[in-house]
Order: sequence, then structure tokens, then C-alpha cells
Amino acid sequence: MVPFAARLGIAFAEAGPDRVEGTLEWSPDVCTAGGVLHGGALMSLADTVGAVCAFLNLPSGATTSTVESKTNFFRAVRAGTARAAARPLHVGGSFIVVQTEVYDDEGRLVGQTTQTQAVLSPGRAGGRSAWCARCGPA
Repeated sequence: MVPFAARLGIAFAEAGPDRVEGTLEWSPDVCTAGGVLHGGALMSLADTVGAVCAFLNLPSGATTSTVESKTNFFRAVRAGTARAAARPLHVGGSFIVVQTEVYDDEGRLVGQTTQTQAVLSPGRAGGRSAWCARCGPA
């Protein structure tokens, strides 16, 4: 479903509306010059796992788009597998907020991402939700 995730090698271990889990293997192809898994790769893991969680909480026929995403990093990943676990913090008619935590092989917290996804209702002009920060009421 997410070609970019497949290209990075993100694999899903669990996917349900209350929890989504995915992994990303350490590889020199997605590292910085120092052999550390690139922050952008970790953010892509968290964003993808979080977006799937939001998608699984959508009403029938709706789509979603990231409106805001914030990541804090706590430690580097130098080997092994990064594991991301996402859960919804808020599921509303206009927005879904998801928190994703990323862990290393030793279970240590590597980073945390909180993202807000707009709920885009079907049948609206241009796919807009009932309220859009840029456009105003639909």
C-alpha cells in the first residue's frame, strides 16, 4: 500500500486500529556517514506506521493527510532493527492524532513522534474535510 515504505524496507508486524507496529532494519544504505541510522529514515518509519494507524481509524470512504508531525530523538541506532509502535491519542471527525514510539533491539526508546492527520471526507470538493485551516469551512 505504501511504495515508499517498501523501498525503505519497512515491514509491518501488527496492524489494527488500536496499535500498529513496524520495523526497519539497519543498513548502510540508510545511514549517515558515521554508520548511524539516518534520522530521516527513523522519521519515515514513525510517519509510515503512524499514518497506517490513522488510516485504520478513518470512517468508511475517508482518506487522510499529515497536517503536523513532531519527532524527538533520544539515542542513535547503530545496528539491528528499529521497531515502531503507534497508537491513536485522539480519533475525531476532523483530525486523528497518533503517537509513535521507536525502540532499538534492546528495547530502549530511540524517539517519539506525534502526528496529526486530517480526516478528508468523501464527496467534498477537492477532497477537503468539513473544516480546513487553509480554506475555512468546506
